Amino acid sequence: MAETWTLLRLLRWTTDYFGEKGIDNPRLDAELVLAHVLKLDRVGLYLNFERPLNADELDAIRPLVKRRGQREPLQYLTGQTEFWSLPFEVTPAVLIPRGDTEILVEEALNHADAANGSLLDVGTGSGAIAISLATELADWQVTALDISSDALEVAARNAEKNGVARQMQFLQADLAELPQQQYDLIVSNPPYIARDEWDELMPEVRCFEPQQALLAAGNGLDCYRKLAAQARSRLQPGGWLLVEIGFRQAENVSQLFRDAGLQDVFVRDDYAGQPRVVGGCNK
Repeated sequence: MAETWTLLRLLRWTTDYFGEKGIDNPRLDAELVLAHVLKLDRVGLYLNFERPLNADELDAIRPLVKRRGQREPLQYLTGQTEFWSLPFEVTPAVLIPRGDTEILVEEALNHADAANGSLLDVGTGSGAIAISLATELADWQVTALDISSDALEVAARNAEKNGVARQMQFLQADLAELPQQQYDLIVSNPPYIARDEWDELMPEVRCFEPQQALLAAGNGLDCYRKLAAQARSRLQPGGWLLVEIGFRQAENVSQLFRDAGLQDVFVRDDYAGQPRVVGGCNK
């Protein structure tokens, strides 16, 4: 007679398995994998602990558990994540949006003074930053730029999902050659991981997220140099360049902005007290 796997039994087994694989929050990830396959929320899981799982359900759960055990990010397994309290599709073509990046969205809103402004998001990926800002700035025109056509397809679907496609434009281009236009705001979460930091990254990042969205030459500063060099010609008078930064980059990026002629350069910490955003104004 075949063994009976109740939801609770499988949840416990999966939690132990994830723990053995070094996953930080094994119980939470186990709940989310099971909830995704069974189309339940986490409360629904708890209300169905004693329900036996059928063969089809077990067959659907098994490969996702294996992939998570190999440290593939949970968001790629489910194909979705949340950012700025909005739903976003994610695929291996795009970086998974992080909560810390919401600081960049906050700062953009703090500097969005024009009633009918224009905004450029450089390296948009899933579109999380651009789309979040578009939902808050209904009268602004938002351009989302990325070098990856696959990423832009994901971003366009996310714009439709979140009801802002009409005010957005998607452009495939390299950040070294920004559009010949002046914007009120340019925002970017560019690649900023230096090559010698690569091996220190978590397996979820190093082995699965797109390398071109993470690695940058010049000790991780190359993209900031390129953005700063173009800022004054691509910003309206009084416009702002705002970028997310990595660990120990605040001083170097701030100096790059000043050397490029930007004024009122500032650093904004995230809620963990780490420098997260550098901004400068085209005065």
